Amino acid sequence: MEKTLTAILIGAGNRGMGYTDIMSQLGEKYRVVAVAEPIDSRCNYIKEKHHLPDNMCFTDYKPLLALGKIADFAIISTMDQLHFEPAMMAISLKYDLLLEKPVSNDPEECLKIALHAEEMGVNVLVCHVLRYSSLFITLKKLILDGAIGDIVSINHEECVGNVHQSHSFVRGNWGNSGRSSCMLLQKSCHDMDILQWLIGKKCKKVQSFGSLTYFKRENAPEGSPERCIDGCPVAGTCPYNAVKLYLDDKKNDWFRSTCARQVDPTDEQVEHALRTTQYGKCVFKCDNDVVDHQTVNMLFEGDVTVTFTMNAFNKGGRFIHIMGTKGEIRAAIDGKTPITIFDFESRKIREQELITSDGINGGHGGGDYGIISTLYDYLCGTYDGFSVSGIKTSVDNHLIVFAAEESRATDRVIDLEEFEAGLKNKV
Repeated sequence: MEKTLTAILIGAGNRGMGYTDIMSQLGEKYRVVAVAEPIDSRCNYIKEKHHLPDNMCFTDYKPLLALGKIADFAIISTMDQLHFEPAMMAISLKYDLLLEKPVSNDPEECLKIALHAEEMGVNVLVCHVLRYSSLFITLKKLILDGAIGDIVSINHEECVGNVHQSHSFVRGNWGNSGRSSCMLLQKSCHDMDILQWLIGKKCKKVQSFGSLTYFKRENAPEGSPERCIDGCPVAGTCPYNAVKLYLDDKKNDWFRSTCARQVDPTDEQVEHALRTTQYGKCVFKCDNDVVDHQTVNMLFEGDVTVTFTMNAFNKGGRFIHIMGTKGEIRAAIDGKTPITIFDFESRKIREQELITSDGINGGHGGGDYGIISTLYDYLCGTYDGFSVSGIKTSVDNHLIVFAAEESRATDRVIDLEEFEAGLKNKV
């Protein structure tokens, strides 16, 4: 009989619910024993899904953690700026952690979490889920096997998608950096981590450019009201019409449940959100300030050069071009593009099948399923793959993001070694 790992959940939003839903699909491997979540419908969802008693359901994490260590590990999936305190408290109780990315929106807090985890001897697995997706596992294996020789350069695109940008990074929780963090940290610390993992070397220098160009008040259509529901003259053609996106589209549970802050909301609850929250505002008249496009140039050890682009103005997906001394690889997370390898010696292009298709149609190309499946083996001491990274590596890769944002703000090239040393002097 296989061991059952027990978990407490702190933060039952989309990510917390998603991870624990996957756990419930994996037989006896996992059992959620407690939840802390201030929104009743979300807390009740976890309670019913995992058959929790009333005394194991909390509106705040502090009374939950005051019980001491009551499970094998803790899942922390609160908002970005609320990770630090529960993470530090849970580590002090010697909980292993599944910690939603980013580790924190503050680089000093990131370093403190890593140091505390090392001191207490606990595992902190950051949810860099791309590492656990079929696509990127296959790419990493190809690189390890020498399919294209040594990596010389990588071009990588994160196409956010114009409607996703409007939902999450204009109207939503991550649109304002003061309430969350910079766009690159929220959306693309995935990508900085995956790039370093594929290359297998440290980043030395970073340069970045980007801005908020389009989703601003001066670009609002003439005569548009503050809220879409109040009747906009371009409602029929605007791709960001909140009435169409949230109220009329009954199949988009992600948008509807997020805007109403309810599990399986009614039309009345969605309409109330459109009249009272930013989800109903004209997409050009919100309080967003994060960039809608950004590029990052990176220099890694061995003179490996990387160009990364994050952009809202597209359908969505991730696209990568890896160039090596013996060939090149092109790949994408878009649901249809195959991995292709061009070999310099044979001058032929071949397609590469994915190593595994488990959960490929799930979140992040199967990465959400992959990390939960991997977590079990990792905590049980039976993991033999190459996707897992320790908290120190995760934090090091976060520092690439923080340095890139500093470069964007100051218009200069940032030396990572100097940047990290300056932070460590403050911790």
